[in-house]
Amino acid sequence: MEKSSWITIAVILSVIILSYFLINKQNPETPEDIAKCIGKNSVIYAQLGCRACKIQKDIFGENYKYLNAVDCFYEGDKCNEIKFTPTWIINDKLYEGVQTIEKLKELTGC
Repeated sequence: MEKSSWITIAVILSVIILSYFLINKQNPETPEDIAKCIGKNSVIYAQLGCRACKIQKDIFGENYKYLNAVDCFYEGDKCNEIKFTPTWIINDKLYEGVQTIEKLKELTGC
């Protein structure tokens, strides 16, 4: 077999293997997995007594515990750049207000 034939076979095999891994990429499936993924890729700044923060918390339910959350009531020193709660920081951008899980999945790549 010629060298060019081996190269062609190697390229085809590489494309097949890469396609397999891309197709079978494990996206989070359960609400718990989704919350863990969002928590790993974002920070939510909330505050005790904030009505909108409670709405955001209720959207996640028991899976809220998996989010990377900062309570500005107790940790005010971490909230200097935060004007409103809830505020999400994702990829160094601020997103103020209640966000849907679908929007957060889109923003975080989950």
